[in-house]
Amino acid sequence: MQTKIKKIIEGILERTIVLEKPKDRNLGHFSTPIAFSLAKELRKSPMIIAEDLAKQFDNVPTFTKVESVKGFLNFTLSDHFLNEEVSQVLHDEENFAKGEHDNNKKQKILLEYVSANPTGPLHIGHARGAILGDTLCRVGRYLGYDITSEYYINDAGSQMDLLGLSIYLAGREHILKVDVEYPQSYYRGEYLLPIAQLCVDQLGIHCLEDVTHLKEMALIGKDEVMKIIIKDLSDLGVQFDQFVSEKSLYDKWESTKEVLEQSKQLYTKEGKLWLASTQAGDDADRVVVRENGVPTYLAGDIIYHKDKFDRGYEKLINIWGADHHGYIPRVKAAVQFLGNDPKNLEVILSQMVALLKGGEPYKMSKRAGNVILMSDITEQIGSDALRFVFLTKKTDTHLEFDLDILKNQDSSNPIFYINYAHARVNQLFKKANKSLHDLIDTPLTTQNEDAQYLIYEALLLHDVLNEAFTKNDMQKITDYLHSLASLTHKFYNSYKIVGVEEEDQYLKILSLVAMSIRVGLKLLGITAKKEM
Repeated sequence: MQTKIKKIIEGILERTIVLEKPKDRNLGHFSTPIAFSLAKELRKSPMIIAEDLAKQFDNVPTFTKVESVKGFLNFTLSDHFLNEEVSQVLHDEENFAKGEHDNNKKQKILLEYVSANPTGPLHIGHARGAILGDTLCRVGRYLGYDITSEYYINDAGSQMDLLGLSIYLAGREHILKVDVEYPQSYYRGEYLLPIAQLCVDQLGIHCLEDVTHLKEMALIGKDEVMKIIIKDLSDLGVQFDQFVSEKSLYDKWESTKEVLEQSKQLYTKEGKLWLASTQAGDDADRVVVRENGVPTYLAGDIIYHKDKFDRGYEKLINIWGADHHGYIPRVKAAVQFLGNDPKNLEVILSQMVALLKGGEPYKMSKRAGNVILMSDITEQIGSDALRFVFLTKKTDTHLEFDLDILKNQDSSNPIFYINYAHARVNQLFKKANKSLHDLIDTPLTTQNEDAQYLIYEALLLHDVLNEAFTKNDMQKITDYLHSLASLTHKFYNSYKIVGVEEEDQYLKILSLVAMSIRVGLKLLGITAKKEM
């Protein structure tokens, strides 16, 4: 709605404006500081300019009042405009809050996230990036953007060798029942045992008698771990359009290296091949090929990002753990040297997560070895609660939450609180023995200011979604839904709804509110509850 109002105002003023939502609802629905930016140009005080501008909106049916307040131009929407908006929305829930399609949305976007090493089940830290990526994808697609989601399988390098060794050692200890001396670094956890047994079933018991089958065991292990990862993500409501293997891309290293050589940003020193990433803002040049001729992890990422652009994607969004912060400049440098605009690579960093249970730090999982498994938490509190709480803060800030609070069936649990507002509306319709079909053409003439404000808030969903997507900040959606639920509960507790003269109008307004909650939750990967 805000986008539509902004266009109307800009059309009348013939100027681009900044449109804001006043903190004090008594000041109107929207406000613009345009008069302050015009003061120097017009050589007048903002107050006089705002008063002059307000006169241009006389007899504009969209607004019931446009006034100057301390230099700000404040707009109050007319009942007629709001009534038309509500009727249009309630007739077409499928397209509610989607907004208009424009050329910017035709850009092909590749969103890569999670991309955890296929060496063990996902831990709770992975869940944060997974939930953000999936929600960003859902919201973007709903708004009309062309987005593809992708998981990059890191199946090359030393971690695969270590996986094979870890399976081998777990098998020797638990299947052969022999004493095993574990190295300082290895993967641990009960998930390795069925993989070790599968290796025995496929390769024979001799695979545990010496180290000659470690690579084969690693390949079996990778495939089995990916099955675990995909199931855990699916249980959380996260699915990917496609998966790309790091190992499969190394065949493209020579052609990628040729492009970098043409840009004259590669050089040899100390027997290694270096990327001159300092030429593009990195704090040091980086090795891309070791003395033994084996490409580094960075080389794999360079190939991968070239491959992304080569596949026709125009904008790349990566969600990485916060520990990858220093990695951004070197990858952007490589993107630039490969002939692509580094501005078309956006990296979102996901900070650490701390779990509490009853106010105390949550204990590690025995099954995982030394981490908190994502699947354990999903099982305890459900995917809805986990998805919601992980979106209540921007991912570049640390997140701490208590599992016990998310089990509460009261207002301390935010997802319960929001669902309860939605369920209450459905209960009111049952009590009144009416459906939306009965009320959809009811004119909204109520003078109840709280009811009118509910209309206004419920119609803001598109603006919230648009800002959340463009700023990669899903917290704006969770905050909006919590605020809308709070207004709904307050209205429910303040006014009698069923059996009063304005019953049909109130129910129609609350059906709009329920729709905003329902659509908003759906885009967070949550199904709104009808009964509680």
